[in-house]
Amino acid sequence: MSSKVKINYLLVNRKELELSKSNKDPINSLKLKVKNLLDDKIHGISFSPYTGDQNPARFDWIYPEQIESRLLIIKPYVNWIRTFSCTLGNEAIAPIAKKHGLKTLVGAWIGDDLEMNEAELDNVIRIAKEGHADMVAIGNEVMLREDIPIELLISYLKRFKEAVPNVPVGYVDAYYTFVNEPELIEVCDVIFANCYPFWEHCNIELAVSYMKKMYAFVKKVSKDKEVIISETGWPTKGESYGEALPSFEHAARYFIDTFEWANSNNIKVFYFSSFDETWKTDEEGEYGAYWGLWNGDGVYKF
Repeated sequence: MSSKVKINYLLVNRKELELSKSNKDPINSLKLKVKNLLDDKIHGISFSPYTGDQNPARFDWIYPEQIESRLLIIKPYVNWIRTFSCTLGNEAIAPIAKKHGLKTLVGAWIGDDLEMNEAELDNVIRIAKEGHADMVAIGNEVMLREDIPIELLISYLKRFKEAVPNVPVGYVDAYYTFVNEPELIEVCDVIFANCYPFWEHCNIELAVSYMKKMYAFVKKVSKDKEVIISETGWPTKGESYGEALPSFEHAARYFIDTFEWANSNNIKVFYFSSFDETWKTDEEGEYGAYWGLWNGDGVYKF
């Protein structure tokens, strides 16, 4: 890691941000707007097929049958899915998604287990060579977690580019990482930025206006490379997080404001997330389990 001073959030006067227009809508109107946006298909969604008490941290295996059943639920409403891993059965997601006509941003999970990293890289290269990946992301918030040195991460990105030069590849991290670590921009074909006003204690009335600033922050340093919002969302349940309050209503408002802005400005967004995931409470507390548009049983929330 570089020794230069790093930022970890966007410095902006929140009093200057625009208020959300959807905050004036009654809940039934919000539900209708969410459904209309989904019926028209959103650009993309984060997809994780873990169900029940399955937990990737315990190396639980997932099977093609559950992958396909989950994909069939979201298929009518999205154009792309984003995956996070290419091991423990996750390597089957992209081929199944392509069979159903979905485009794929295939993720290789990179962490502090170097042996597992090698398995992830081998599998994502194979998946891409077989034509199942439209885009690839090598690593997700690796720098945020400080799992490995940046030089090793860059070597992984270069290895993929050399093996599969015809598939665009990038790296996913919190938006400010690309300001702190500009060398990542050099090696990426596309910049994948995670933008979460919720985790910066942002009031729902200002949230999407704040998220626009996050996007612009990355776009400014992107050297004209495409910037895709690889994650953004709002939880439907949990305690308040500063001024950020989880609720069904706030999640609906955030979803609407996000995609009305994204669709109007031709910005690609992968919403987080498709399904609630109870295993995430181990690392993120109650907040982590309730980010889905569908609950853990696959029932649509809104």
